[in-house]
Amino acid sequence: MPPRQPRVSRSRSARANRQRPLNKQRPEAPDPLPATAVDSHCHLDIIAESMAQDGYPQVDVDEELAAAAAVGITRVVQVGVDVDSSRWSADLAHRRPDVLAMVALHPNEAGAGAATEEALAEIDRLAAQPRVRGIGETGLDHFRTGQDGWAVQEQAFRAHIDIAKRHDVALMIHTRDAYEDMLRVLDQEGAPEHTVLHCYSSDAETARRCLDRGLVLSFSGTVTFSNARATAQAAAITPLDQMLVETDAPFLTPMPFRGRPNAPYLTPYTIRSLAELTKTDLATLCQGLTATAERVFGPWN
Repeated sequence: MPPRQPRVSRSRSARANRQRPLNKQRPEAPDPLPATAVDSHCHLDIIAESMAQDGYPQVDVDEELAAAAAVGITRVVQVGVDVDSSRWSADLAHRRPDVLAMVALHPNEAGAGAATEEALAEIDRLAAQPRVRGIGETGLDHFRTGQDGWAVQEQAFRAHIDIAKRHDVALMIHTRDAYEDMLRVLDQEGAPEHTVLHCYSSDAETARRCLDRGLVLSFSGTVTFSNARATAQAAAITPLDQMLVETDAPFLTPMPFRGRPNAPYLTPYTIRSLAELTKTDLATLCQGLTATAERVFGPWN
């Protein structure tokens, strides 16, 4: 039986509505990869529930994971953005051997006042579960959260860093229009051993500063966009042992399907783009991405 679908909070629902694809038709599946790889960041709960609320094609989570496995994406990291979705993520990871979970309060949720003492305590409790392998997505977002929410957002970010360190799990950071402040907080607090910048979207100069700190950069479908040249240049200089790939599904669908619903089975489009940018053999890239994922998150089985 599929896990219970989470109740979608108003703020999270609003976030999903702002970013939903314009075209409801699911893209065609890519050719299978020559070696297996990992989608290091997806939101299967939003695919299963929130997308369906507006008449998008109904998707079963087990079928979604089977579709991904059919093209070589045999493992995923399911990421929470609030208490409900974090619980859902932990439950799914407990049920599915091909899923690991991350739990957190998204920075926009934190900026809206969701990072209460009780909520953070629940994230801390969930982080102790054996198949919860990271705290995320947390971080700083100065694009959607107004300046009046930045202080509480930063406070929540620091709390999440502490939780990750105490449980010795990875940290998954969301950063938008806030790279300088994000690096300042990391330098002050000290980054956990395995720290990932989710959906890296800045330039090569900032990438070098992050890589020099030992951070891992995770690239999404954004890197395939024609207007994301700076991000593509950042990917080109990122060592394979500091690189991950993700969908952020159902958002950020790679070309040539930008504007349509994203899902883990579309990860190969981004991987093939990364192979071209880094001038790496496709099978070698898949193996390297998998090795980095296993080092960051630990074994799935």
